[in-house]
Amino acid sequence: MRLRRTSRRLADGREIIYFDDTPGAPERTAEDTRPLGERAASGEIRFDALVGDWVAVAGHRSNRTFLPPKDECPLCPTGTGSVPSEVPESTYDVVVFENRFPSYAPVSAHTPGELRIGDLIQSRPALGRCEVVCFTSDHESTFADLTPERARTVIDAWADRTAELGAVPEVQQVFCFENRGQEIGVTLHHPHGQIYAYPYLPDRSGSILAQATEHHARTGRLLGADILAAELHAKERVVIDTEHWTAYVPYAARWPVEVHLAPRRDVPDLVALTDDERDDLARVYLDLLGRLDRYYVTKDGSPIRLPYIAGWHQAPAKQGRDVSRLHLQVMSVLRSPKKLKYLAGSESGVGGWVNDIPPERIAARLREVAQ
Repeated sequence: MRLRRTSRRLADGREIIYFDDTPGAPERTAEDTRPLGERAASGEIRFDALVGDWVAVAGHRSNRTFLPPKDECPLCPTGTGSVPSEVPESTYDVVVFENRFPSYAPVSAHTPGELRIGDLIQSRPALGRCEVVCFTSDHESTFADLTPERARTVIDAWADRTAELGAVPEVQQVFCFENRGQEIGVTLHHPHGQIYAYPYLPDRSGSILAQATEHHARTGRLLGADILAAELHAKERVVIDTEHWTAYVPYAARWPVEVHLAPRRDVPDLVALTDDERDDLARVYLDLLGRLDRYYVTKDGSPIRLPYIAGWHQAPAKQGRDVSRLHLQVMSVLRSPKKLKYLAGSESGVGGWVNDIPPERIAARLREVAQ
């Protein structure tokens, strides 16, 4: 097997999982000796009756680590900095662990059950799980710098966690994502992503499911498949097209830079991908990230590392799996080398999006910067 999986426990009981692809990688036996005390419990989720959505309230997250110096990075291997980190081992390939400051957690400080005062005041424990995914032990690297082999290991880790977390009774949606860049709001510079296992279906996931359900009832086909077919037919927004994957700028892109990456085959989630599809995804995703990092350049022609959010939209864990189709969304707030798109009155107030950049122009630029 190309991958070795090792599950261990940190000092406060949180799980840490090592995914090793390096031949001869050491056994993962290091103990976490930090005096951490009890693990953080979850907050609560409160129902917003005005719009029919849930909001997590997690006051303990206000004390989470914020942009520490490199020698105090909690994601580097222990022994490489001045303090012990979240990773007890002195080396690692890819590692996943439960977040120390979770929005959703498997343990709750609240009384089990639901608080309900009529239909308008509802809350319950935010039972679920939040995990951190360290793509590499190299603090100065990024996902775009990974080898295809290491990117494939991250994909396998995402699939592993999607399957395990999706089986948890309370979990309704598993979302694997990466925030990159201070403009996005990252609090740790080390290359990493996160996985949220939600105890409810978040707003965008619910909207996607509703659209997909209606489309399937009306046509008998998958909405995601028909959108992909329409983009392939139009061609002008297609950026990359391979045997297994297509990257395109969506017709109604909302962000100054936005790309969707979809499999050619109908699959509900990352778990369902074959080995060949995962291998091709590793190559295509690295190609796409490289183009994004060449999208903007300085006056002297130097590329600008693009701040972005990348998130996998997968089938919900417990419903609508027969009408759902996997895709990745990558988006950036950078609308020029020195200007950000702010979600001001229209976007934040009523959700009325305005994009200053035509999607066809985004796609043309991404094709132009291919290597």
